[in-house]
Amino acid sequence: FFMDKIRQNLFPILAAVIWGLAFSAQADCALKGMEPFTFNAARALIATVVLFFVAVIFAKGFKNIKAQLKNKEYLKNLLLGGLFCGIALFGASNLQQAAFSEETESGKVGFITVFYLMLVPVFSLFLKKRASLNVWISVFLALIGMYFLCIEKGAGFNFNIHDIYAFLCAVVFALHILIIDHFTQKVNGIHLSFMQFFFVTVFSLIAMFIFEKPSLKVAADCFWQIAYVGVFSSGVAYTLQILAQKGSNPTIVSLLLSLESVFAVIFGAVILGEVMSDREYLGCFIMFLAVILAQIPVRSKKNEG
Repeated sequence: FFMDKIRQNLFPILAAVIWGLAFSAQADCALKGMEPFTFNAARALIATVVLFFVAVIFAKGFKNIKAQLKNKEYLKNLLLGGLFCGIALFGASNLQQAAFSEETESGKVGFITVFYLMLVPVFSLFLKKRASLNVWISVFLALIGMYFLCIEKGAGFNFNIHDIYAFLCAVVFALHILIIDHFTQKVNGIHLSFMQFFFVTVFSLIAMFIFEKPSLKVAADCFWQIAYVGVFSSGVAYTLQILAQKGSNPTIVSLLLSLESVFAVIFGAVILGEVMSDREYLGCFIMFLAVILAQIPVRSKKNEG
C-alpha cells in the first residue's frame, strides 16, 4: 500500500518536473519554424525506440515479451489501448504545438491547456466516477493558481485561433487521462506507453507528409530540443504518468501533473535567471495548496458514527 502511494504521487510529480523543463523547448522549436506534425513525429519516433529497449530490459529479454503477447486477451487490450491512447495523444500534442505562435504567449497556452483539470472530473461523472468535495475545491484552486502563474497582471484575454487549439488540446488531454485510467488496469504500463507512441509516430508521419514540408535545416537547429523532448518528456514522463495512474484517482493524478507549469516558472528562475513576480509566487503557493488539499482523505458516511 505504501509503495503504491509513492508511485501514485511521486511519479506524476517527476513527470511534471520533466514537462516543466520541456515547455520552453517546445515553444523554441515552434518559433524556429518547426511545424507541429514534424515536431511530434520526431519526438514520438525517439520515444518509441527508447521505450522498446526499456520494455525489453524490464522483461529481461524479448522472449518474455513474446510469451506475454501470446495471450490473446492481453494482446487485444494492448493494441486497443495503444491505438486509443495514441489517437488522443496525437491529437493533444499536435493541438498544443499548433497553439504556440508569436501571437500567443506560452504562459497563456499553459493556462488554457491546464483546463483538463476541470474536464477530467466532469468527464468522470459520465463513467460513474465521482470526485470528493475536497478534490473539486482543489481543482478550482489549481485553476486560480494557474491564472496567477501564467497570465500577467493587466494582460488582455482575447481569444484567437491559437487559444482555441489550446482549449481543444485540454479536452483531448482529459480524454487521454481517462483512456489510460481504463487500460492501465489491463496491460503493462511500459508496453502501453510503447504502443501509444508507436501509433503517434505513424499518425504524425502520415500527417507530416500530407500537410507539411519538413526542413532538415530546421530539424538540425532543433536537434537538442527534440532529443530532450523525445527521450524525457515523451518516453520517460508519459510512461511515469501511465504507471502512476494504475489504481489511482485520475483527477488527483491530473492535479499533480498540472504542477508542470509551476516547475516551468521555477526552472526559468533558477536556470535562466528569470525574476519571479509576487503574482507568480502567489500562483505557485495556491497550486501547491490545491495539491496538498487533494491528498487529504475524506471519511465516507459509512465510516462515520
